[in-house]
Amino acid sequence: MKLSRPVSWFLLAFGVWSWIIWVTFIKNLAADGSGLAFDDGHPTAYFWVHLLLAVVSFVLGTAIGVIGLRGLRALRRTS
Repeated sequence: MKLSRPVSWFLLAFGVWSWIIWVTFIKNLAADGSGLAFDDGHPTAYFWVHLLLAVVSFVLGTAIGVIGLRGLRALRRTS
């Protein structure tokens, strides 16, 4: 199955967006000073749940971006 050029670019852009958003989220989570993420220096359940959410979203976003990149490469080879 071939992806169209606009769809491939959208998927690639989504992958890049995922890197920006989720890396920033993890940095902010690690630096949390509100007491939600850490209790006396130890990670809380809130921290672990949100870290898991961020990592899964990051991995899925990366996979989607790779699909977009592969779609663009396939279109370039056939042109």
